[in-house]
This record gives sequence, structure tokens and C-alpha cells, in this order.
Amino acid sequence: MRRLITLSYRNPELPPYSVQFAGRRRRVLDLPLIAWLTLIWVLLWSTLTWANVVTGVVVAVAVCLAFPLPQVDLGLRLHFWGILRLAGYLLYDMYTSGVRVTRQIFSDHPHRPAVIGVPLRCRSDLMLAATAVTVSNVPGGSVVEVRRATATLFLHVLDADEPAQLEAARNSVWKLEELTVRAFGTPDEIARVGEPPPPVPGSDHVEEDA
Repeated sequence: MRRLITLSYRNPELPPYSVQFAGRRRRVLDLPLIAWLTLIWVLLWSTLTWANVVTGVVVAVAVCLAFPLPQVDLGLRLHFWGILRLAGYLLYDMYTSGVRVTRQIFSDHPHRPAVIGVPLRCRSDLMLAATAVTVSNVPGGSVVEVRRATATLFLHVLDADEPAQLEAARNSVWKLEELTVRAFGTPDEIARVGEPPPPVPGSDHVEEDA
């Protein structure tokens, strides 16, 4: 007997978290998109009620059925345990980095900032962007450039007095890359971040104190 509704976990060809309706024309609904459109509908009405939620779902489904989007696999996967690990590490790293940056600001010892290049193990656009956003959320370092051709992040760090500090900054980026990929990456990307980090080509640009 042919199923009227097929969930994505029953059909690996469907995008994650989607539903396919049987019929002469293939109709696939992206459930995260339905949830997002429903949220926008509720925000437009400025009132959270069951009537607005149900109406929003109906409108979202009708819009997606009337104007179907082309199927595009962004390579995004949601891993619950990985997301929890990433969130916990980010909170811890943001706190410790904030304390360290505060000490640097009030310290009499001069510091030498630097721009360092950190090659990543994953080359997909999605993981490059996600890692860059994750790294930029941690105090003490900011991404100044993402070089797609070589999958390299160029990071401005505040403390580059010793080579060990530069190495620690790179290790922090690689750790955040691993946690980000384990939270949102594909199985191939997760296997890739389990390998040793790539070698660092070239030299770092250290800014001399005036």
C-alpha cells in the first residue's frame, strides 16, 4: 500500500526533517522552514495564541505547496549531543577568554597583537562560515578574512608575545572547528575533523608596539 505521507527518516533521498506527500506531483515540505514561517506569522500578529500558531502553520504549508522551492542540500545536519557540547564549550570559552582579555586591558605589560592564518580541515562553505562565526563569538580573537580557496581563517589575536601563545590560538580554532562540525556536519566532515590539523604554511604577521 502506497504511503500518503513519507517522513525523511524513512527515505534517505529526502532532505533532513522533511515530509513528502504522495501524488502525481512530488511535494516535499521542509519542516524547519514551516516552523520559521509560522514564527514570522506569530511575530507579525504580536500575540502568541493557539489560533495564531495554527493559522500560521496552515498559511506556511499553503505557501510552501503553492510556491515550492528547489531541493537544495546545504550539508547541514543536527546532532543533539554535539550541539550541547558546542554550547557548553562556547559558554566556558567566552567566560575564560573574557577574563583573560580584561586582565590584558588592565595589565601594565605591553602586548603584541598578531594576525595568524589557521587552515581548517573542512572545506565546505557551510562549515567554513559556521566555524568563522563560532570563533568570532569568543573574546580575544576576531576573524578578519576567510580564504575559501585554501579553507583558511585569518585571525587577529591580542597576545602574540611568544610562539606558544600563537600555537594555543590555533589549537583553540581547531577545537572550535571540531565541535562545530560534530554539531552540524555530515559524517564525512565529522571523520575529517578527527584527523590531525593541517600544517601551517607561511609566517604570521606580528604588529610591533609603537
